Amino acid sequence: MNERGDIVAQASAANSPVPQPSRQEWLIWDLDAIWSKLCQLSRTVISKVEGRVAAVAVTTWGADGAPVRRDGSLTYPPISWQCQRTREIVPEVLELVSPREIFRITGYQVIYFNTLFKLYWLRKRAPEALEEAHTWLMMPGLIAHRLCGEFHIDPTSASTMMAMDLAKRDWSPEMLALASLDSSFFPEWREPGEVVGYVTDRASAETGIPPGTPVVAAGHDTQFAILAAGAGEGEAVLSSGTWEILALRTPSYDPNDKALELGVIIEADAERGRWNPQLLMIASAVLEWLKRLAYPELPPGDYASMVGEARSIQPGAGGLLFIPSFVPDSGPLSRFGVRGAVLGLSLGASRGQLYRAALEGLSLQLKLALEALEEAFNFKARGVRVVGGGSKNELWNEIRAAVLGVPVTTTRFSEATVLGAAIAAFKGAGVFRSFDEALKSLDWGVRTYEPAREEAYRDLYERFLAAVKAVSGL
Repeated sequence: MNERGDIVAQASAANSPVPQPSRQEWLIWDLDAIWSKLCQLSRTVISKVEGRVAAVAVTTWGADGAPVRRDGSLTYPPISWQCQRTREIVPEVLELVSPREIFRITGYQVIYFNTLFKLYWLRKRAPEALEEAHTWLMMPGLIAHRLCGEFHIDPTSASTMMAMDLAKRDWSPEMLALASLDSSFFPEWREPGEVVGYVTDRASAETGIPPGTPVVAAGHDTQFAILAAGAGEGEAVLSSGTWEILALRTPSYDPNDKALELGVIIEADAERGRWNPQLLMIASAVLEWLKRLAYPELPPGDYASMVGEARSIQPGAGGLLFIPSFVPDSGPLSRFGVRGAVLGLSLGASRGQLYRAALEGLSLQLKLALEALEEAFNFKARGVRVVGGGSKNELWNEIRAAVLGVPVTTTRFSEATVLGAAIAAFKGAGVFRSFDEALKSLDWGVRTYEPAREEAYRDLYERFLAAVKAVSGL
């Protein structure tokens, strides 16, 4: 990506966890396999840009990391967030600290795959892994170490660990003590946009990135999408992909009881002095599931027929009401205990109706999430800025705006995480002095979807809320 935000070269490959050899039901990340893929993809990209690279930054998912020795070798493989092993020790931890106290300190709900539960599990079930380790690295740090040989941790990744004192943007002694650890076990902090090190000769030979290229701290993908959305005053940010994250950028840390009750999590923003309250929801995964079932003839990436059929259906999808399944332990529907449902089905229902109902159900879920953030943080949304793959679906954006009753905007930068990481890299390379300078330099290409036919969706939302409560037995 160049300094104007244009993607000039890209390459991708599928990635998934693998069974741990000692226990096939446990899931881990094969770091060597990930690195091998990254090297191959990097060489492809480098060949397209003829080696012209100002800096490199790494963003990944959160929550996962691993203990490493002084030479960077693993003492235990990275446990995947999809692994169920840590469920068994959650009650043990909650005997030592309450969910309310966890939220007050860390901004996190009790979610079994949080990193602290993995650290606790290792302390109790595989203590030698921690005893042999020099430090702990999150996934961005593990990859950055292979690039430059330096250890670091950034606040955005660390804020997914349930181990930070989020108000102080530093470690929480109380939380680390649960796993019999302290801050000395972890590497130096590096803020996003700071140089961690420089690409080594060995890493250059493997990746094709020129030796000496700055390796700049980035971190957890969510926060860089939020940063690069370029939301204005009063705008919430929706990062829409397989999952959706509705978030705010706030100037203060406020882990209030209402936010805890409503399933909010709070993470450290990419920029010091800001925080990201957010709600996680299932999104395009629902649409892909429906595509496999109802549109098996369509090739991957072809959604035009689905959208066309759904557009011909009136609001309300002919009486079908779609309730998305919730994210365990978090999200706007989690407090209702709803696992997902389609109501109003008949033998005459068409697949276009089903797709329309899914788009509407996801948008109704979004409204519930926006109301939760507004209630918890005394915030009144004047609009929602959408980024990610889900921002490309025009019908979905139209429905979102109508359901929410506020303008929905998109930009030409659908790959917001990539843009956010690039901004951090360019800051580290000295191209920009600050994130704000970088954001102000961009030509956003904003498109606005104004609310329309709100009354029909207002009635549908009331029906949606009643159905959610009925299905959950409340």
